[in-house]
Amino acid sequence: MKKLINAVENVVVEQLQGMALAHPELKIHINPHYIVRADAPVAGKVALISGGGSGHEPMHGGFVGMGMLTGACPGEIFTSPTPDQMVECAQAAHSDAGVLFLVKNYTGDIFNFETAVELVHAEGILVQTILIDDDVAVKDSTYTAGRRGVGATVVVEKIVGAAAEAGYDLDQCAALARKVSQAGRSMGIALTSCTVPAAGKPTFSLADNEIEIGIGIHGEPGQKRLPLVSADEITTMLVDAILTDGPYTRTVREWDRNRGEWVDQVLTDASFQRGDQVIAFVNSMGGTPLSELYTIYRKLVQLCDAQGMTIVRNLIGPYVTSLEMQGCSLTLVKADAEMLKFWDAPV
Repeated sequence: MKKLINAVENVVVEQLQGMALAHPELKIHINPHYIVRADAPVAGKVALISGGGSGHEPMHGGFVGMGMLTGACPGEIFTSPTPDQMVECAQAAHSDAGVLFLVKNYTGDIFNFETAVELVHAEGILVQTILIDDDVAVKDSTYTAGRRGVGATVVVEKIVGAAAEAGYDLDQCAALARKVSQAGRSMGIALTSCTVPAAGKPTFSLADNEIEIGIGIHGEPGQKRLPLVSADEITTMLVDAILTDGPYTRTVREWDRNRGEWVDQVLTDASFQRGDQVIAFVNSMGGTPLSELYTIYRKLVQLCDAQGMTIVRNLIGPYVTSLEMQGCSLTLVKADAEMLKFWDAPV
């Protein structure tokens, strides 16, 4: 294992310490770990908070700031943050407008965020939750019941962060987050594995001529292992998986702040159609050069055009990484005027 680290047990602490020195516009708390805007709490503004295991940077800590997240809770590498991190982050971030937790669909994240929500509610803080589950590669996996939350998380955080900045209240922010999450679908591929420092060896092994289709952001295995093919063929496989994914119905638990209890929501995501306008996100898993992502985007535009869909906004780069994994993920989000207005807002 070759990594720019000191002691394995200090990896996250030292990274947060360096981040604090580099970014005085943030308040970075070490014990427990959480990051908030330096001007938090902002009076009258909904506090938008997310979190998850470290190793996916810049998600989530790199998205804390004006027009996006109010706070983020980084766990250990690929490990869910703990309820005390979330509670203290909410205490530091919230104003009179309440807190919206954005939760990626991983079992540990859900369990710990649910515990935190109940504790925050007990303190009299208005709180709601929205689950993000956009990965079409799996219905269930080692880490989840249902689909994993991946690339759509960035789009939700950007759009809802701008809405909160513009004065949306807690119910409006939650409704918008739910809408964007339901409008997004993602699929990823790995050319190589990644190495978690505590493990000291790659999470899985791929031969030089193999690729893994449908991987997760923690190095979870994908749907299938195939011989290496061209960038155009890889892009086509990812886009086909997204565009042929039919309506997806599932039951999710959301916190009802008025009743002070968990309620089941039955949600159905519609599939993509000709005439749709979409936000396209081509994401590096950490080790893929930007130049290769543009090759992927070139083919993505051709495939969307052929389906009668128009890419109206794009995001290309390493935003949801998996340490040093080589590979990429594609996210398409069906966009409407409200989403595009907040996508274009300053951040």
